[in-house]
Order: sequence, then C-alpha cells, then structure tokens
Amino acid sequence: MSIWGKIVGGAAGFAVGGPLGALLGGIAGHAVDRARDETAPGAGDTNSIAFTIAVIALGAKMAKADGQVTADEVAAFREVFRVPESEVKNVARIFNQARKDVAGFEAYAAQIGSMFRGQSKVLENLLDGLFHIARADGRFTTGEDQYLQKVAALFGFSEVEFARIRETHVGPDAADPYRILGVARDATLEQVKKRWRALVREHHPDALMAKGVPQEFIDVATKKVASINAAYDKISRERGFERAMAAAG
Repeated sequence: MSIWGKIVGGAAGFAVGGPLGALLGGIAGHAVDRARDETAPGAGDTNSIAFTIAVIALGAKMAKADGQVTADEVAAFREVFRVPESEVKNVARIFNQARKDVAGFEAYAAQIGSMFRGQSKVLENLLDGLFHIARADGRFTTGEDQYLQKVAALFGFSEVEFARIRETHVGPDAADPYRILGVARDATLEQVKKRWRALVREHHPDALMAKGVPQEFIDVATKKVASINAAYDKISRERGFERAMAAAG
C-alpha cells in the first residue's frame, strides 16, 4: 500500500493519533476502524505518514494565513507533493478541511515538532516547503511571516535559526549570505567553508531520505542546497575581491 493509500484509507489516523490523526479520522470515518486490523507491509511507517499529513495540514493553513487561498498557492502545494491523480480528490478533502481558518495550526505544529524532536533538518525541510507555498503568489505577507515564525518556534527553532532559514528563501542575489550559512561576518574563510560543507552534508537529499522525508521533498532539498552553495560562492567572491583590493593598495 502506498503512503497515499494509507493516508486517505484511514490507516494514518490510527497510526499517528493526536490532532493530525483526528484530522484524518473526521474525514476517513469508518476507514480508521478498518485500519486497526491492517497488517500490510510498511503500515508502521508512522513518521513518514505524519510528515506528509503535517505538510497537508500546515500547508493548507499556510495558504490561508494571508486571508485568501490563491490558485498559485494550491498549485505550489501540488508542486511540493506530487499527488497521484487517483488520490487528488481525497487529498483535497484533507487540504480543504484544514484550510478553513488559521486557528488550530499550533496543535499540528506541536505534534510534528514532538515526533521529530532531535531531527531539526527534517523539520527545517518542512518549513522550506511552507515557504515555497507562501511565496507562490509572488507576495510574502506579514500574516504569512508571523505564521511561519510561530510554526518554527513550535518546532523548536530559535529566532536566529528562523532568520537563517527565512533568508534562504529571499533569493541568492538579495539574501545575506552570512545569515544563510549562519556564520558571523568576521568569520575566517576557513570557518565559512567548514560551515558550508556541514550544511550541504546535512541537507543533502540522500541524508533527508534516510530520515524518513518523503520523496516529494527532494526537489525542495535540492533548491535549499543550491541556495547554500550560492551563499558560499558569494562570500568567496567578496573575500577574493577584498584581498585583491588590499593587495592593490
């Protein structure tokens, strides 16, 4: 049974429990009871299922955070998750149920933060997906920014860590490369290089797959690594220019 089959079939509500499971239980109904007796291979893939449900729920509420859900934001959600055509209607039911209003997202964020405690890179990857949805309509509103800050805090990220994550979604030309890498401006180039290598290693798609992140998030992770590489390149170019100017002087 695929992960989508588990989610829309009700197995996820039984396996995950809590607010995320309740969200599905209210939609799947009797299917949750049937799921109690299922022993299909992989039915215990709880973390991967929970991650997927969290993105559906938090993504829906992210799209609603600026007061309206646009076609671009819905399309962005489908970019993050390649939903099979056979499951689009079922997943849409979950998405629509969760997006009714912004209230209640805290419970979802707190549950997923607890389930992935100690796996900050998995949670950061989820935030990356939410940023993608937030910026899909060409705007990044105050409401969306505040929403993401609250979600990040419930995930256990500090304000400094959130600022670094947020910066990676501004764009390599406009973003502060030091904030993207999370290093001080007076850090040596060797320190910058060490930090860059660590971030690339942590966010490598293979590493995220090993932690249970669904396949659909690999593209998001690839873009993240590209932003990290662009930040390092920018600092390297600036440092090279500074050395050249100092030598010329």
